[in-house]
This record gives sequence, C-alpha cells and structure tokens, in this order.
Amino acid sequence: MRERKEHLDGLAVTLLLACCLFWGFQQILIKTTVSEVPPLWQAALRFLGATVLLWIWCAVRGIKLFERDDTLRPGLLAGALFAGEFACIYLGLRDTAASRLTVFLYTSPFVVALLLPRLVPSEKLRTVQWVGLVIAFAAVAVAFSEGFTGQSTPRQLRGDALGLAAGVLWGLTTLVIRSSKMASSSAEKTLFYQVAVTAAVAPLLSLGMGERWSLDYSGYAWLSLGLQTVIGAFASYLAWMWMLRHYPATQLSSFTFLAPLFALLFGVALLDEKLTVQLVAALTAVAIGIVLVNRKKAPARA
Repeated sequence: MRERKEHLDGLAVTLLLACCLFWGFQQILIKTTVSEVPPLWQAALRFLGATVLLWIWCAVRGIKLFERDDTLRPGLLAGALFAGEFACIYLGLRDTAASRLTVFLYTSPFVVALLLPRLVPSEKLRTVQWVGLVIAFAAVAVAFSEGFTGQSTPRQLRGDALGLAAGVLWGLTTLVIRSSKMASSSAEKTLFYQVAVTAAVAPLLSLGMGERWSLDYSGYAWLSLGLQTVIGAFASYLAWMWMLRHYPATQLSSFTFLAPLFALLFGVALLDEKLTVQLVAALTAVAIGIVLVNRKKAPARA
C-alpha cells in the first residue's frame, strides 16, 4: 500500500489542479443546463450514473464494496453529509447569487483546519499556514465581491445560510473520512458511500420540491450531464478520495479555493464575461495562500 505523505508532491498537485479546473468548468455546465434540467433532478441523474459507473469499475477491478470492515456507520454518515451538502447548494442557488453562495461554500477548509487536528494531530496547521488559508479565502471573497453589492433580502440571506451550511457539511464530510475507519478504506468504497446515498436521497428531495421529471432533453443537456457524471461525480471525486487517503486533508483543502476562480475564468473564456484586475489579483493571492499552506516546516538546527 502507498505510504501516507506529510506534504503534497507533484502527483497530488497535478491531480488537484486537474480536479479544480473541472470543478470550475462544472459550474458553467450546471449554469447552462439548469434551465432545461431541474437542479435536484439533475443531481439525481448525475449521482445515479456515478453510482453505476463506480459499481462497474469495482466489479472489473475486483474491489470489494460490501465486506465488513467497520466502515458502515461512518460511511453512511459521510454519505448523508455529502447528500446534504449538494441539497443545500442547489436549494441555496434558488435564493441567492452564485457568487455569494460560492464564497460561503468555500468556508469548508476552515472547518477542516479547525476540527480535524483535534482528531488527527498530524493535520494541525502552523501560523504561517493559517495566514495562507486566510489569504486564499480573502482572495476568493474579493473576486466575488460584486455579488455582495446591494441590499440583502430575507430570501437572499436564506440562500447565504444554505451556502454556509453546504460549506460546513463539506468540511464535516472530510472530517468523518479522515478520522474514522474510512481513512484506511479504498478510495472506491469511500466514494461509493457518498454517491450511492446521494443517488437515493436526491430523487426524494426532487419529488418533494415538485420538480418535473423527464428524459427528453437536448443533446447539449445530455452532454453536460455526461461530463458532470463521468468526469465530475466519478473520476474527479474518486481522485479526491484517493488523495484524502494519502495526503494531509488540510493542505488538500487549501487548493479547492482555485475551483471558484477557475469558474470565473471559464466564464470569461466561454460566456464572454469581463476579465478584471480584481480577478487577476485574486488568482495571484490564492496562489500565494496555497504556497504558504503547503510550505514545509524548516528542519531544526542541530
């Protein structure tokens, strides 16, 4: 079995950049598909497809998903938290701007940094790493600051609260995975708990919200759903679960600040949105923050 690393190496950084790039692009896919495919029904189709793909992947590779290994309880808890996170994201987007919700969603690394060291001491951040985390979050907030203009309404505040809840749930999901038997479980089994529980819960939430179900969609909508399922909910999340098993979760979480900024860049490239000095400065600050969070501790002098 591959040994656990104390710092991110080239492989981890490459995988993280690839994941964050797609997670940013995924926001464009969802944004341009949601008018045709209702949000929670879109999530249900996505995670049902990911569950099937993961099941086939494990069957071909001989990876056992149902053997007893004391992961059932934490696995179901992680799945419930994961499902709750996505429900909050989709419901929150009905009431508040995507820019506002994104800022609240990316409070997740702070949840991980605050709580995980209490259960896994090796995950504790040093002062310089905390400074990096704050810089990265502040940069994201600055990049999305236009979404905070104007007077907040009760509906908007409700959406903001759901975005914050989603961020907390994301952080708690990471906490459960890293501090339980799931930390030594396969990446495939860890992800299976999450996508399978969400695939079961999302349709119920969709029905409860009165969404109209259909499979009669345009070619673009199916392409979008296919990319969200195969690359997003299957490949990228599988890579993320594998990294959580082998690298420090606090350092991994700092990289996720790139995802919303990549979403803004894709908006500039694909949706003709304006490239601003604000965005360039935010990307630079996030890079600085990530470098500080992942800075190795200087060796003690003899």
